[in-house]
Amino acid sequence: MTTPTLADVQHDTFTVTLDVAAPPERLYEGFADPAVRHRWFWLPGGEATYEHDFRVGGGESARSTFRALDGTSERLAYDSRFIDLVPAQRIVLTYETHVNDVLRWTSLVTVVLDPTDDGTRLRWTEQVTFVTPTGSGEQDLPHVHGGARLQLNGLPGALGL
Repeated sequence: MTTPTLADVQHDTFTVTLDVAAPPERLYEGFADPAVRHRWFWLPGGEATYEHDFRVGGGESARSTFRALDGTSERLAYDSRFIDLVPAQRIVLTYETHVNDVLRWTSLVTVVLDPTDDGTRLRWTEQVTFVTPTGSGEQDLPHVHGGARLQLNGLPGALGL
């Protein structure tokens, strides 16, 4: 495999599905309520700051400093913008992630909340574009996939379910 150049980008679309024994309104609350959102959405590291403005045109901002065991550190930044909000049904947002002030990836995310007999099926569909790879870039897309799943797994607990 060749090392990507800065002109190379990786694209992917993936969906994470989560079945939760709660109505769609409760899951929507997990995105809308800043206190609940902060319990399941966070950046690794210390010195974290969060801002949350849940309205069309609003967004989230998160910053932290991640310190590795070898003593190195990375400044992490997440910024999103809410494009479409339909209470208890749908959330559409864009976000970008920076590491040490370098744009690493940007995504378009659609969250659909479908009522089921047992609660809600949440579908998180993400269209991601990696603009600055880590090394060969082989682990970048698995990192984003795993991160989405890991965060969503925390949503039911943050809601007390």
